[in-house]
Amino acid sequence: MSDTLLDALQYYGAGAGTLAALIVSLNLGRRPTGWAFVIFVTSSIALVAWGFLQSDSEGIGWQNIALLCINCVGVYRYLILKEKPGTPQASEK
Repeated sequence: MSDTLLDALQYYGAGAGTLAALIVSLNLGRRPTGWAFVIFVTSSIALVAWGFLQSDSEGIGWQNIALLCINCVGVYRYLILKEKPGTPQASEK
């Protein structure tokens, strides 16, 4: 694997994760937070690839597989789910 590609995966993953964390920390609302989770997903994918393609970095790959699952839950909660989690449903009112 070329060192340029590995460097690109590594630095994209780190930069995208940092940007997504900033967006979430700003608490700008559901939609921006949902898109931050989309950025987190791309970061996790890049770091999974980097972790398994770079020698002696499998731990980062496995960690980002777990984070990818968590980030997909975030995308679902903030972009796909129609009601806010914790909001009583019509049958419960």
